[in-house]
Amino acid sequence: MIPPDVGLAGACLRRAAVEALGDYRVRAAIKSGELLSPWPGVLVDPHRATEPLTVTAAAWLICGPTAVVAGPTAAFLHGCTASEPAPVHLMVPYGSRRRSRPGMVVHNGRFVEADRETVDGLPLLGLERVVTDLLCTARPPDVLAVTDQALAQLDDGRRDEFRARVQQRLAERPDPRGTRIGARLLGLATGRAESPAESRILWRIADLGFPVPEVNWWIRGPDGERLYRVDLAWPALRILVEYDGHAAHFGRTGQDESREEDLRSRGWTVVRAGADDLHDIARVERELHEAFVARGIDLTGRTAGCWRPRRHRERRVS
Repeated sequence: MIPPDVGLAGACLRRAAVEALGDYRVRAAIKSGELLSPWPGVLVDPHRATEPLTVTAAAWLICGPTAVVAGPTAAFLHGCTASEPAPVHLMVPYGSRRRSRPGMVVHNGRFVEADRETVDGLPLLGLERVVTDLLCTARPPDVLAVTDQALAQLDDGRRDEFRARVQQRLAERPDPRGTRIGARLLGLATGRAESPAESRILWRIADLGFPVPEVNWWIRGPDGERLYRVDLAWPALRILVEYDGHAAHFGRTGQDESREEDLRSRGWTVVRAGADDLHDIARVERELHEAFVARGIDLTGRTAGCWRPRRHRERRVS
């Protein structure tokens, strides 16, 4: 029932609907459920009320044309689905009177117009700006997953260019908080992770102090033939980590066991990880440590090129 000439992605301002349909009809539509009002002053089509694009459009309409979609919401609308679109994040220029409310987070930011793009009719911060901001402010495992997805959208030849531009933005960022860990996360991102969970387990392993592994590495036979692509690997040491996502591995227990047996027969140490290990990495840490020691690698910091495994509480960068 949203008038097509005043609506945006299934949302419109209430005053625009009243001008198009009349106050009585709008009131009746709200009462009957033909229109919903997620926030005062804005209406949405009930059939689209849970769509991220519609909810985002409703929030933007409230904030007005000087606002742009930002942060996790913008990342999601740019195709980085590892990011959560709700609550809706918006950025407004300094001096704006717009404030956060339930379901909507309003940020003040600089250079909003310079980074403004349009996606599906909505003004968003460009992906480079979004990734830069998140690298400095979001939880490390989550933003590594987003950065991997951003890189995955690009051809191999363009990934280094994107990375260089984001690195430059980090260096020029007016607020230096979070830029150090942001640069570290950017260095870990490859664009080769096949799921957000693989990016998150990479962060957990790297944050423990282990050497950074190869991502989605091909193991080859004596004749160079590709045999297996593994999630994380230290090829010189023949150590690998396989992340068992439920969807990808459902009904494949026998196949996975045969694959693991063959890998072990070829001299590889296999450490398996799953969803539970994203919350408690202790078992994976222990098995990896044992694997490195068994290969003659001293992880106490005395061997050049290795790092001491360290345990600390994961911090949120503000």
